[in-house]
Amino acid sequence: MVGAKWVIGVDLGGTKTEVVVARRTEAGLDIALRERIPTERERGYEAIVERTAAFVRTTSAAAGVRLEEARIGCGMPGGVTRQGGLVKNSNTTCLNGRPFREDLVRALGYPIAFDNDANCFALAEAWMGAAAPYREGVVFGVILGSGVGGGVVFRGEVWPGGQGIAGEWGHHAVFHGAAGQCYCGKKGCVELFLSGPAIEEDYTRRSGARSTLADIGDRRRLDVHAEGAIEVMLDAFGRGLANVIDILDPSAIVLGGGVSNLAFLHDEGRDRVARYVFNDELTTPILQNALGDSAGVLGAALLAATGDSA
Repeated sequence: MVGAKWVIGVDLGGTKTEVVVARRTEAGLDIALRERIPTERERGYEAIVERTAAFVRTTSAAAGVRLEEARIGCGMPGGVTRQGGLVKNSNTTCLNGRPFREDLVRALGYPIAFDNDANCFALAEAWMGAAAPYREGVVFGVILGSGVGGGVVFRGEVWPGGQGIAGEWGHHAVFHGAAGQCYCGKKGCVELFLSGPAIEEDYTRRSGARSTLADIGDRRRLDVHAEGAIEVMLDAFGRGLANVIDILDPSAIVLGGGVSNLAFLHDEGRDRVARYVFNDELTTPILQNALGDSAGVLGAALLAATGDSA
């Protein structure tokens, strides 16, 4: 990975935007400053562009680093079209169909290396986190949060794929004929059953009451409606990751996002994957992340060090 004295990572999420200023080291990153603010996506596309650019400026200034001295990387939801560079497949839907990458570069006035946020997560965990022992193989990073995404790191570098959609396992169907339509326009997507909001909505449909993901998980043995929602989630997890393993057979899988904090996902969830995988045993390590919800911004900073953009 090419070195850079200063790197700035930007993680543009649906609810929060985070910026880190760091020095690149052989071991990873030496962090000087890390800050986060609400994304406020309800204010619309133009506000996100200007707010993100302003946040990068203020954070770098607070760290005492001039933008011309640094390389900048940005992780964001979704990808871009190969013709036109317009955002696609983003669950921050106001970005879709807009030239966000071009507009952020223009607003900031400096080059930026971009990639999908899940790719940044996978890159950080492969270099600095739970999947570091498997970096020279294939690491599949999984985001289970407000949406479901994934990223592939091969021999320490992001593998984006020819169309920039490598790792997008959240939008392959696991339950054909299932009710409800994903924002992508299809039915049966993994995201409809594994994202935090989807699990909470399933519980509400069953019970008529609202509850948080954590409470649903805690009450699953006491509440038949919670048990039903969790059962659907576990089955989607098992089917979806078994499909990934059957196709990619990665060296390791690392889980991130709020849903991955459900403890039973790491034993019962693994058992469910083993039930569906095309093998008589499951040897693939399925790891909890080591970097928490800042893995994305750290991966964006590592991306900046290479100067690559997918």
